[in-house]
Amino acid sequence: QVPLVESGGGLAQPGGSLTLSCTASGSGFTINGMGWYRQAPEKERELVARIITGESTTYADSVKGRFTISRDGAKNTVYLQMNDLVPEDTAVYYCHAAGAYTASRSFVSWGQGTQVTVSS
Repeated sequence: QVPLVESGGGLAQPGGSLTLSCTASGSGFTINGMGWYRQAPEKERELVARIITGESTTYADSVKGRFTISRDGAKNTVYLQMNDLVPEDTAVYYCHAAGAYTASRSFVSWGQGTQVTVSS
């Protein structure tokens, strides 16, 4: 498993912005896709956004037009720019990465989670 290091969570006011970042540390692997999931209290973990090789992106309907996912392939880092935050965005955000060391040795990794709280 490839370690993922997240940063950027915290407290924001409604209408505010936060940027999350996640870096896959180490070497000798190829990343096929990275993304962000979130889990609010008493709710299931859900996909927020993901980006795969070729820069194809997918967003949850609830964040379309407000969140932007991007990736720096050279740094194995994915970013989530979150604008126009609403209280319903409050959750623990988890970074996710999938890739491979070799053709027969793939991996899926999760970050430790970073808290995002939207409140006035």
